Amino acid sequence: MLDVSDCIKINLKPVMSKLKIAVIQYDIVWENLSENIQRIIEIVKNSERADIYVLPEMFNTGFTNDVASMAENLDGDTISTIKNLAKEQNAAICGSIILNENDNYFNSFLFIKPDGEIVRYDKRHLFKMGGEADMFTKGNERVICNYKDVRFLLQVCYDLRFPVWSRNRNDYDAIIYIANWPASRQEIFKTLLKARAIENQALVIAANRIGTDGNNINYEGGSCFVDAKGVVVNACNQNSEEVIFHNFDLSWQNTFRKDFPAWQDADDFSIIFSD
Repeated sequence: MLDVSDCIKINLKPVMSKLKIAVIQYDIVWENLSENIQRIIEIVKNSERADIYVLPEMFNTGFTNDVASMAENLDGDTISTIKNLAKEQNAAICGSIILNENDNYFNSFLFIKPDGEIVRYDKRHLFKMGGEADMFTKGNERVICNYKDVRFLLQVCYDLRFPVWSRNRNDYDAIIYIANWPASRQEIFKTLLKARAIENQALVIAANRIGTDGNNINYEGGSCFVDAKGVVVNACNQNSEEVIFHNFDLSWQNTFRKDFPAWQDADDFSIIFSD
């Protein structure tokens, strides 16, 4: 026989609310830190409120190899300003910048929480065709950030091509891909985002830029949300500066993973790091 007190406990069990995530797609002004930061502040303050705002790769400079001039440290103006904005909006803000640490340069994905905590992922796969591998130090740590009881795997651009690095071992709920992904490879971008969502049975969040950078490379965007079944549930228009939103229902995803537990049949493996 079920005790009345047990009924009360069941009825009062908290139900997880949806997490509202925003992706910001915009034209990054080439190597202009102050103008890009001001633009981000304007966009965030004039958009709908969200729990997380996701910015593209190198959101304050564009994809430049002029690392010595554009790099900052963890006490730099960009991070200080974004930390203040996150606190004011009571929301997390994330994206990557060029980080200088002990004269080593990293393409660092920074997930900045409203309380000032920073979770950092240094890009593992450096785009050698664009000279990135010659200028930057690659990271060797796979980073998962927990925010409001949702686990986010942090990934940057070229990482998208390497599925082993993002393989879900039931240790995360969503992947965030931030990018400066050129228009010439736009179909590859779309295809790989869906593939990563399907194979990992996890929400994929993608933030890409638009416009033309200082190297005369064109970008069309393609920022979107792809659910665990590979369905694009929201996407930016091509070549359009805009903010899109998605209310992430983790309970729906958990139910899908429970009812169709393909992840349990994945092959075990170890990652061997090499230079």
